[in-house]
Amino acid sequence: MPLRSLKQTIPALETSDGAGVRIKRSIGQHQNIRLDPFLMLDEFGSDQPQDYIAGFPSHPHRGFETVTYMIEGHMLHEDHLGNRGNLRNGGVQWMTAGRGIVHSEMPQQESGQMRGFQLWLNLPAAEKMKPAGYRDIQPEEIPAITVDGGLVKLIAGEITVEGQEHRGAVTGGSTRPLYADIHLGPGKETLLPVSTELDAMLYLYEGEASLVSDAGSQALQASAASILSPGDSVRIGAGENGARLLLIAGKPIREPVVQYGPFVMNTRQEIEQTLRDYRDGRLTA
Repeated sequence: MPLRSLKQTIPALETSDGAGVRIKRSIGQHQNIRLDPFLMLDEFGSDQPQDYIAGFPSHPHRGFETVTYMIEGHMLHEDHLGNRGNLRNGGVQWMTAGRGIVHSEMPQQESGQMRGFQLWLNLPAAEKMKPAGYRDIQPEEIPAITVDGGLVKLIAGEITVEGQEHRGAVTGGSTRPLYADIHLGPGKETLLPVSTELDAMLYLYEGEASLVSDAGSQALQASAASILSPGDSVRIGAGENGARLLLIAGKPIREPVVQYGPFVMNTRQEIEQTLRDYRDGRLTA
């Protein structure tokens, strides 16, 4: 298979969520703009408290997983299961909503920079009603892999570098998610394998970078989901000031998706049942 090239660019749109938190949303800005198995990717980042201080008060989910990666800042997770997790610089919270969870994510700071990402990862029909779960991943649990040109923080999945296999903090699962934060030095370039079974995208959030393929060099747009063509590897080159970007990939589920706000199922009837369960207090029973 050839190197992956740039197939589509989805610029993030500025919007708000929760109790008014300012975000940039790329995939998921409309329900027909997704990359199976991913439903949504939000970037948040501001040093203005009014943009984040209201946070995300208690709210429900069903049918998917959320992955929150904090680059800077401090946010507290609490849920109906009794989980309580402090998300700080470099940490990740991996929450499986499954059949139902009610949680909150509230800033624990009144000033300074808050910056990070939240990714929604779909679950196949056979797993949508499994028990809810939560994992608090500390920064030291995330492997930092030295590669040609820089560093890769491997949050989820597996990659092979110079013949050595590296496993992220989270591995496996039916969608085999790959989630990496790539840091490249000025003018540097790196080549990373990405299984042909996975659909993939890049998200440039700092500096300048290009995707290098058999078709030539294609500049990546900042704060945009750069959807990649099929292939077995990704070659990325950084600009003169270096670059930081996310590599996100997963095995497509190829099932119908019906979403109503924080609920993601396969049919309208399942959504209606979910709404009844939430109204009658059975969502988390």
